[in-house]
Amino acid sequence: MKKNILFGFAVCGAMLMSANVAQAQEAVVIEEATFTEVAECADHYYSQKKDNWFIQIGAGIETPIVEHYNPGHGKHHITAAYGIGFGKWFTPYLGWRVSAQAAAYHFEAMKTYQKAKFVNANVDLMWDMFNSFGNVNADRVFSIVPFVGVGGSYSWDFNHAYTPINDGKYKTRVWQIPVSVGLQFRFRLSKYVDFFAEGRYSFYGDTFDGIAYGTNSIDMNMTAMGGFIFNIGGKNFKSFNPCEYLGYINQLNNQVNDLRGELANCGARLAAAEAQLPCPEVVAVECPEAGAPLMSTVRFTINSAKITSLEAVNVFNIAQWMKANPESNVVIKGYADKDTGTAAYNMKLSERRAQNVYNMLTKEYGISADRLTIKAEGSDSQIYDTNNWNRIVIFSQD
Repeated sequence: MKKNILFGFAVCGAMLMSANVAQAQEAVVIEEATFTEVAECADHYYSQKKDNWFIQIGAGIETPIVEHYNPGHGKHHITAAYGIGFGKWFTPYLGWRVSAQAAAYHFEAMKTYQKAKFVNANVDLMWDMFNSFGNVNADRVFSIVPFVGVGGSYSWDFNHAYTPINDGKYKTRVWQIPVSVGLQFRFRLSKYVDFFAEGRYSFYGDTFDGIAYGTNSIDMNMTAMGGFIFNIGGKNFKSFNPCEYLGYINQLNNQVNDLRGELANCGARLAAAEAQLPCPEVVAVECPEAGAPLMSTVRFTINSAKITSLEAVNVFNIAQWMKANPESNVVIKGYADKDTGTAAYNMKLSERRAQNVYNMLTKEYGISADRLTIKAEGSDSQIYDTNNWNRIVIFSQD
């Protein structure tokens, strides 16, 4: 197709008539985008609602430390304890857990054997030390997880066998709000199952054992427990890096700078043409060849064919260009990066990306389907050296 381009000279002149020619000859340079803080370029992790939930079950031993604790009768103070819990890691570093345990506890009071039963529930804040101080690794074999918690405890079935000292009454049921600290050692068995061993130190008010006596104002209970953690769906954390598209942004800035340089040259040519009035003879030149790439592109996040609001403006620009050039047809080419997924999967993913762009052009902007062609390139063809840039749809004239 051939068009009369010197007519474009007149258009160029109309665009620049209101501007100072000297100013038009100065190209405004957009500097490259940079991040001055290293932390801003680090990977940021987050968990989706359905990911990183876990359930744990365990059993172990516990022993109370109260004002009547008698080390000489230690065999009376260790009893079995059982626990369950569930929780979620909302980052690779921090998680929460709701846990409950039940046991009978024994102690010595006035050299007399006493016993009771109790249950408690705790809400714990958990911290993964190795992910915090080292690299985030969902496959790490061994982890240390400190935790702190607060909860509620209920004790009953006391067996008091001596005369009370204070108000002449025994407590038969005790409600407490304990705080606790602990340490969990976690061993990875598979993607879905961990073995854990943990110890918890709980602090109660003075009547945990149903007795307020002596100078101690705090009763304590130590628990050691082991068991299994079942990771629902495994441990899956998504990450993003704010610097990931920095090179792409700089590439676009360079394109803008090139266009502004061409605009300045256009202004200089216009000034030269005005100096030679009347206008020179019109010369016909060829339009760009079919198949030449157009400026707009649509980028996608990893493993996604969704067009974000940020990228939708590029689809709009192509639609406006096609309305302004009704005789031009466009090829929509979808790509995927080769480091993620199989070749067959990537071919389907690139096809979905191209199809979604096609749907937006036809349904939202009214572009005739006869003017559009979809091509899925998959990951066999990589148009950028930087692999992450290849999650893209590009346009070319048909």
